Amino acid sequence: MRFNLRSYHPIPVSYELRYVMLRKLRGGVDPLPDIEGRQETKDDVIRAVLSNSHVYLVSREGTGKTRLAEALAKLLPPVPKIKDCPYNCDPKWPDDWKCPSCRGLKDPEIEFISGKERYSRIQGNEYTNEAKILGVKDIQAIVQGDSPTDPKAFIGTGVLRGNRGVVCVDELPAIPTKVQVLFHPMLQESKIVLEEYNWVRPIDIFFVATGNPAGFSHVNRVPEPLLDRLELIPMGLPDEPVEREIMLKEGFRVYDDFFPEKTREEKTEPVNVKPADLKRRATAPWWMVDVVGKAVRYTRDCPNVDRGASIRGSIKSLDHALSSAELRGAGVVGLEDTAYGLKLGLRGRIRLRADLVGFDDSPAAFMRRNDEVVEDILWYAARDVGADALAEAEDRVDRDELASEMRRLIDAGEVAEAFKDYPAVYAAVSFMEEAKPWESLSLVSDLGDLIRESPAAVDPQVLGEYRLSALELLANALLAEGKLEAKARVPGIFVPRRMG
Repeated sequence: MRFNLRSYHPIPVSYELRYVMLRKLRGGVDPLPDIEGRQETKDDVIRAVLSNSHVYLVSREGTGKTRLAEALAKLLPPVPKIKDCPYNCDPKWPDDWKCPSCRGLKDPEIEFISGKERYSRIQGNEYTNEAKILGVKDIQAIVQGDSPTDPKAFIGTGVLRGNRGVVCVDELPAIPTKVQVLFHPMLQESKIVLEEYNWVRPIDIFFVATGNPAGFSHVNRVPEPLLDRLELIPMGLPDEPVEREIMLKEGFRVYDDFFPEKTREEKTEPVNVKPADLKRRATAPWWMVDVVGKAVRYTRDCPNVDRGASIRGSIKSLDHALSSAELRGAGVVGLEDTAYGLKLGLRGRIRLRADLVGFDDSPAAFMRRNDEVVEDILWYAARDVGADALAEAEDRVDRDELASEMRRLIDAGEVAEAFKDYPAVYAAVSFMEEAKPWESLSLVSDLGDLIRESPAAVDPQVLGEYRLSALELLANALLAEGKLEAKARVPGIFVPRRMG
């Protein structure tokens, strides 16, 4: 393997996953081929990876949760590590990131670890403790004279063995709640805390937990601050045709060679990722940012929700909306991307009213109910942001004429085309493009400024997506006012579903 250590720059494992995931998506390749069926689950996992978010897979046993975690690890390219370091220290890390044994080494010998080797699994049960998650004292080192509080007299286990890789915690709720809090600093600050050694050290992991959601039978409660740092994703059983195929492929069989050569893996080379490779290529127009923000705020007052979302819910929902656009190869967030983003971003961050959750509901049914409430809230948020925009444009756009043209536009099937042939629609969309409703608009992206200043310089496909996103919002506002009929819902315009 030819490798130039001088030109190599280490990056966090979550960035590596995002880079590889984007590369496969843009090449039309399934990033998770080991998981058959369950496309909604896979899409949510991809959104989480693209948003640099940790994952909590929830379902009954035997649905493939652990396999999915392993599939993520297999995506990782090989990387250099200091030879024989049990914690996978990168030779180009600063000393404060390295373990005590690797600090100060000059020109250390290196070796490579593959994606599959960058995987650590911690089995959660009632006996899982700090020793299984972090590590134990090295009795032999202590006998030989090292101080019991010297970090060198410490043998790292689960998480430290998975440093620079994917760490899977199976059955998170089976771990005692007081032990689960060990994961908080790892997910919040990328650090582990060893109080006995007065040692705080950085950790670089992509965290995947499995188990059941809060509210279901399990051994211990998952603390809400920990849930707030995870994206809850249901993983059900595959459909019947997929399950049949799995039965036939994975049943017992006898091979000609009892000791086959090492399983063939996709050959991958180390990657040298530049920041430009990781940046978002999708943008959220100001109105979609407002829809996300308003929807999250509405969870705090919604009568169907006992506990509204934190600020992290706003951050993650917008992140996931952008990731949804990236997932489908689009350059602009639409209302359906926003719906996916809010559902994933709020599942573990709101608590539904008790009478909405059936005692015997499966995890998947619980999640569906959660998603229904979120989509209902989205309906109100889209209505209100759209209504505010129409009110601001009142001197330029006649609302009745806009509704009439919108009906004709939809009936003609030209939703993304021929804007200029519909003066009221064009005026309304132009207003959305020109508006700057808040000072920090530049934080969204440069696309809005470019469209305002020089629309001819914008990729026509991206410009069309931007205008369609505005059209979608306005159509939803008109539908809510009764100026468009429900039958006007057509492909190309997403309308959130109301709860029955």
